[in-house]
Amino acid sequence: MILKKLIYMAGMSSLLLANDPSALFNAKCAMCHVTSRPSDMSTLVAPPIMGVMNHVKMTYPNKADAVKFIVDYVQAPSKSKAVCMPQKIQRFGLMPSQKGNVTPAELESIASWLYDNYPPKGFRGRGMGGGMGRGMGQGRGF
Repeated sequence: MILKKLIYMAGMSSLLLANDPSALFNAKCAMCHVTSRPSDMSTLVAPPIMGVMNHVKMTYPNKADAVKFIVDYVQAPSKSKAVCMPQKIQRFGLMPSQKGNVTPAELESIASWLYDNYPPKGFRGRGMGGGMGRGMGQGRGF
């Protein structure tokens, strides 16, 4: 009986997680991509999501295109597909593929939520070029 309850609770937790893109992001992405600027930038293991989404939106202003890009990139990242400044790849390395860690359906949910919520209004990136460049043709990196 206890085992049945545990299985049921695990299934309900998964169902709730699947319906909440914010919770999905926290479970699948936030261990690397922080959602706010840390006081100690040296602790970062990946670019903050505000900057990532700023570059995604500069390159893919249409939501459907941005979501499609994110789903593809997260499963099969490459320097040729990346969208931010090359020094980000130099600092953090290329994002490892998350294929098998997150499903395409989960990615679509997360990507749509990210597009709607990041970067926050008033965000100003700290990268070189003041956000004017789009990294086109320069080994663009997330």
